[in-house]
Amino acid sequence: MSAPLFLVDEARLRDDPIVLDGDEGRHAAVVRRIRIGERVDLGDGAGQVARCVVSDASRSGLVCRVESRYAEPPPSPRLVVVQALPKGDRALAAVEMLTEVGADVIVPWTAARCVVRWSGERADKALARWRSTAREAAKQSRRAWVPEVTDPASTDRVATVLGSAELSVVLHEAAERPLASLAVPTGGDVVLVVGPEGGIDDRELAGFADAGAQPVRLGSSVLRTSTAGVAAAAALLSRTPRWA
Repeated sequence: MSAPLFLVDEARLRDDPIVLDGDEGRHAAVVRRIRIGERVDLGDGAGQVARCVVSDASRSGLVCRVESRYAEPPPSPRLVVVQALPKGDRALAAVEMLTEVGADVIVPWTAARCVVRWSGERADKALARWRSTAREAAKQSRRAWVPEVTDPASTDRVATVLGSAELSVVLHEAAERPLASLAVPTGGDVVLVVGPEGGIDDRELAGFADAGAQPVRLGSSVLRTSTAGVAAAAALLSRTPRWA
């Protein structure tokens, strides 16, 4: 079984031994019950990882002796998922699963047919929950790189992101071309747009097509917005060197 991963500041990651304290340390010691002699990985969420053995443990945290260090290069191709805002708990489930499957950037998008609307304090709290969920899911899935969750994007901003990608696709149930027919690049950005439960508005779809995005379908079934992106992300990544 692989060692559990905990996150620390970049500066602290250069220490030896490394003290894991605060909320992260208490979680490791009290909730995960990590004990002396066990192996743990400590990372900064940006590719730097120290492989350690616990030399001391208390309720306040761990002291970790470094055995080795490595730097994982940035993922290539980089997978950017534009996720229309799902309702309720499905939003965090989508972020969690996208992180676990390998998304590198998650862009919250208020599509025309989204029921959920972010504004003011509600937007700040929702965005903080998305980012916290991505961080925890990255630890759970042992990812050296924690995905970036961007600020909410307008439809115009999404079109700009699509226009700069090596490959950009929009999931749409009426599309003629299957996702499986696409050639997936080995580098650059692959951008995937996932619409809301009510579907992508015709004007949005036309604007994305003008930006170079290709409408594609996953298969014969229509998936919820919280699961469609996960399925499509897995299908794309399975055809890249990242999953080789």
